[in-house]
Amino acid sequence: MSAQRVLAKLPARGGVGLKADHYHTILKEKPDMGFFEVHAENYMGAGGPPHGYLEAIRRDYPLSVHGVGLSIGGADPLNKEHLARVKDVVDRYDPGLFSEHLAWSTHDTQYFNDLLPLPYTDATLKQVCEHIDEVQTFLGRQMLLENPSAYVLFKESTYEETEFLREVVKRTGCGLLLDVNNVFVSATNSGSSPDAYVDRFPVEYVQEIHLGGHAPDTDEQGYPLLIDAHDRQVADPVWALYARTIRRTGPQPTLIEWDANIPSWEILAYEAEQADVVIQARGQVREDTSADQEDHVSSV
Repeated sequence: MSAQRVLAKLPARGGVGLKADHYHTILKEKPDMGFFEVHAENYMGAGGPPHGYLEAIRRDYPLSVHGVGLSIGGADPLNKEHLARVKDVVDRYDPGLFSEHLAWSTHDTQYFNDLLPLPYTDATLKQVCEHIDEVQTFLGRQMLLENPSAYVLFKESTYEETEFLREVVKRTGCGLLLDVNNVFVSATNSGSSPDAYVDRFPVEYVQEIHLGGHAPDTDEQGYPLLIDAHDRQVADPVWALYARTIRRTGPQPTLIEWDANIPSWEILAYEAEQADVVIQARGQVREDTSADQEDHVSSV
């Protein structure tokens, strides 16, 4: 890592996805932002203006790299060329964290512009773990695995999603990225409880949290359907679920994902500030509760 760069470790603060719309504002104003996150696939070229801007921003801020194309849950072998390009990005920018999705997006030579779900069975568990082992060995670092947003459930699943993720961590030593908006979207679409999901989640392995906006819709029967759109502000129920999550996890680096209909810098930065407020308030509640428990044990 260049000596001119800030430390790679992400602070337990709000951060935002880095967008070209905001390059100049960030470099000129040097805003008080916890960290930035980029999609690896957007920086796989050898050079050009995007790398010039990212190099400059990386000198002043910690960075997280998020992959969207490895197809960790796919039935096919990992694409070795794509993995090599991911490694080039990771080695070049020394991010505090690298993450990918519990999903698949390729089959044979076809690439789908979506993150598709998979059944939670022993067979898929074995395959996901093999792929994660390959990624971590090739990159020479730990990766985080993100819980997906779901629009269907598989009858053949033999694991709850939280159980599946816990088992993946046990077998591979990876960490977890908990996307709270994905929890809310999936729970709404399946008619389950997002609070119960968060309460079951293996939070001891969480190293980063994502928040984003979702688009309300309805299915063919008129039932509520949410789309993980990343094109608007975080909804109030998701903020409430995030506060519940932070009480369990303690303070965590928290990314605001906004990938379409990109807003002004002021609006995006404000969302990250709201994450900071929750981290400070709810994280402190958790710490105070732990201290109270220790005092009680000491006095018994």
